[in-house]
Amino acid sequence: MLLWACCEPRRLSALRGILTDIDDTLTTEGAIPMGVAAALSALRAAGLPVIAVTGRPMGWSRAIAADTPLAAIVAENGAVALIAEAGAVRVEYADDAALREANAVRLRAAADRIVREVPGATLSRDSAGRVTDIAIDHAEFAHLDAARIAHVVALMREEGMTATVSSIHVNGWFGTHSKLTGAAWIVRRLFGRDLMAERDDWLYVGDSTNDELMFASFALSVGVANLMDFADRLVQWPAFIATHERGRGFVEIAESLLAARGA
Repeated sequence: MLLWACCEPRRLSALRGILTDIDDTLTTEGAIPMGVAAALSALRAAGLPVIAVTGRPMGWSRAIAADTPLAAIVAENGAVALIAEAGAVRVEYADDAALREANAVRLRAAADRIVREVPGATLSRDSAGRVTDIAIDHAEFAHLDAARIAHVVALMREEGMTATVSSIHVNGWFGTHSKLTGAAWIVRRLFGRDLMAERDDWLYVGDSTNDELMFASFALSVGVANLMDFADRLVQWPAFIATHERGRGFVEIAESLLAARGA
């Protein structure tokens, strides 16, 4: 892993776009700073669309999709897409309504089991906006130690779920969708392009262990500096790491991208 400043500008000048996590990547202390909003606007003006790919729920993501210059948000780890169009936010789902309804019953049962069996485990406060997954809070408002986080993950997997750990939540869902499949879906939906065939033309920015699949999938992958909080748990590291943490780290990355394009 190299410092982001070591990335050669020529590798950045021909990028088609940016994929990024939201929490603790775009945000600082739970909010998107003005500097990040300005960076997103500048990237868009320079012809570099930014797509957020997050474990956050559809309901939570709707306002961000409406109020920021993101090209789209893929929420709930690849299951839901939110696209701002003509003053409104369009919501699309990877699974049909019948499958979502069937999975909702299983999700409630799994959530009840986890809360019952793991001391201190609680559903995330944004759970009311979730339609395809569940989230257990481990660091946003509650605190679970490493052993209890591992217990939550184990129970999710016993229930047949995919489980990932973000900087704030343990997310679990039924199905094979992921941040990567969601990103590929929305790139094709918005631009008619094959992301998997053009991975060298896209950059991914993240901050935690639930970004490992994306770090592994993109040669140009960057962690904001607070990724080091997960150093003892990371298996797949990004190619580069920013000097700064959270939103300031994203701005650092954006400044290099804009400079490489002469913007």
